[in-house]
Amino acid sequence: MPLDAALAARILDAVDANFDRQMDMTRVLVRFASVRGEEGPCQDFVHAELAKRGLAMERFPMDEGAISRHPGGSPFSPEHSKAPIVVGIHRPREETGRSLIMQSHVDVVPAGPRSMWSRDPFEPVIEGDWFYGRGGADMKAGHAAMFAVLDSLRAIGLQPAATVTVQSVVEEESTGNGALQCHLRGYKADAVLIPEPEEEKLIRANAGVLWFRVEVSGLPVHVSHAGSGQNAIEAAFGVIGKLRELEARWNEKKADHPLFAEDPHPINLNIGKIEGGDWASSVPAWCSFDCRIAIYPGERPETMIRAVEETISAASRADRFLSNNPPRVVWNGFTTEGYILEPGSEAEAVLGRAHKAATGKPLETMITPAYLDTRVYALYDKVPALCYGPISENIHGFDERFSVASMKRVTRAMALFVAEWCGTEPA
Repeated sequence: MPLDAALAARILDAVDANFDRQMDMTRVLVRFASVRGEEGPCQDFVHAELAKRGLAMERFPMDEGAISRHPGGSPFSPEHSKAPIVVGIHRPREETGRSLIMQSHVDVVPAGPRSMWSRDPFEPVIEGDWFYGRGGADMKAGHAAMFAVLDSLRAIGLQPAATVTVQSVVEEESTGNGALQCHLRGYKADAVLIPEPEEEKLIRANAGVLWFRVEVSGLPVHVSHAGSGQNAIEAAFGVIGKLRELEARWNEKKADHPLFAEDPHPINLNIGKIEGGDWASSVPAWCSFDCRIAIYPGERPETMIRAVEETISAASRADRFLSNNPPRVVWNGFTTEGYILEPGSEAEAVLGRAHKAATGKPLETMITPAYLDTRVYALYDKVPALCYGPISENIHGFDERFSVASMKRVTRAMALFVAEWCGTEPA
């Protein structure tokens, strides 16, 4: 049943009154330079803030064995974060509404060269409507919004009339194992809401993602005899060329995936990191490069992994040296499926009403050729997994930023959604 108009107005007023506090919390979160492996202090802060609000708390590590046995698990590498996952559970006096998981991640991608930023990436700044800072958009603004929803309801003497599980995870940017660990831990709900920066739209589908490293060998000789050696760096370029051909073939398949048919280039191969060689006057004996490539929803990672390995193998057979010294492929991060959010769920209808009330506009949908943690709940719990968040720019780039006005609208919609989906009772 839609929210009573008077109650909706009170909730919106409470969100607006709390918004400066919400932005203050976002600033605190952004100041934690919580890149992969260094998320612990940020998670300590999140734990303390959830506990302060009276939630039942749990903090736990990844279970590598359980994750490796699950079809949605991604491989661990030496770089895999050891930071804990933090979960806070709100339990109502009486369970009369529908349960909900709200989830955000605290891990952020590296800032890159400081000289390329117009300001310190980990010292948040608001200029006009834009909030700047690494991880502010992706997705510490959404993280603070989860707190703000509960705070705003409590400010008017209410709380959700259903179990609400607030999950703060790591490894979203590299494996997706944090969300999967929550699933394996047994956290379940009737719906999931993840406030990633998604242009005030609901994600209808997202791509799966594969991460891998290619290690290419060479034959070192003095540069004066370069023709008698094997340049591993130049050989790596040949392998990359064949991977680009694979990328092109996969993009040609987009007509078979109607939701992605209008995207000009849904399958993106990224050569994200490369290193090699030891000396400018020596033919390099080694080169390694790290890659990311997308796959369509419904495609199994193991099938696409074989296609990547076969492509690299074919490239090696065409090279005199590599045919006898084939590159090594290491799967060191995401091996995740994409998903499609089927339309027509009651959760989507409730979010649509909340969005319309908060923004005055109908809720639109979009697809994204990127990874989202909602895949865990859509694929393995089979519940409505709603990814919806603010307008942003330059995520993973320099001067990452989100629209403050948009974040307020999204928080208003989130609060109305929680109130209708979960129901309310006296706090």
